[in-house]
Amino acid sequence: MYKVPDKNELVVILGPTASGKTNLATGLAAQTNGAIISADSRQVYRGMDVGTGKDLNEYIIDGKSIPYYLIDIVNAGEKYNLARFQADFWEAKKEIETMHKLPILCGGTGLYIQSVLSDFWQTQVPENPELRETLRELTKEELVKISESKTQKLNLDTSTVKRLIRGIEIQTFLESNAINEMPFNTMKYKIFGLNPEVELRRNRISKRLNERLEKQGMIAEVEGLLAQGISAEDLIYYGLEYKYITLFLTKVMDYEAMCIKLETEIHRYAKRQMTFFRSLEKKGFEIDWIPDHLTTEQKIKYVIEKI
Repeated sequence: MYKVPDKNELVVILGPTASGKTNLATGLAAQTNGAIISADSRQVYRGMDVGTGKDLNEYIIDGKSIPYYLIDIVNAGEKYNLARFQADFWEAKKEIETMHKLPILCGGTGLYIQSVLSDFWQTQVPENPELRETLRELTKEELVKISESKTQKLNLDTSTVKRLIRGIEIQTFLESNAINEMPFNTMKYKIFGLNPEVELRRNRISKRLNERLEKQGMIAEVEGLLAQGISAEDLIYYGLEYKYITLFLTKVMDYEAMCIKLETEIHRYAKRQMTFFRSLEKKGFEIDWIPDHLTTEQKIKYVIEKI
């Protein structure tokens, strides 16, 4: 068994959908006395299992259960967000450390991962509906002037009207409030990435989608969520599988059109994930990309040797 590192160490495993993250993370946890913290924005929801690819069977290795966190923690129909994830992450990490286990953050929601590795204090600022309403009808130029007039001069993203409004919201909040200190930038961490060749990734996505639709009951899962009283609007909000299967079940699309559109959008999503991970590297995050030709056991050995 690999010796658990000092407190505040974290292993991060990221990659696009269908890259084998869970398989690697659970195998690593089994050999390092580890526990997994999920960084997936949809696996937090109960009852959304097939469509989110929870693959909970992978968390049992040689008859032993691998501890996991931030999966099945809120009801479908609720809205989970970045600020909640941050708070839940730190709570889970603390609990894992008290058990003297290695925390392994695993997932494909890049913004969630970035938020706990960097100074995402801005997520602590609550929304201000009244302020947003007053700003909604203004032009981008007018919003820029308002932002520049604020006493809080922050390096905020002003590339779109939506981001400008959020920036002004943050500036306005900071004029009369202080941000609670969060334990960012105190961890020693190592990031590993999985990035199969595009054609291989596409084949995996297509095969997995077909299995979920034809064998694993993904359509029945969405039918069940609708039957529970979760609105079509809420399911569409969750995107990808839940969006397009809901559109099929509500007769907005036929089955063939739904399958084609869904497969196309999952491929696009995987591409966006990789674009985000590459942007992390440009921001200074060092990602050790594991050679994809290695077997799972070799990948586990590769990670252990590096940490």
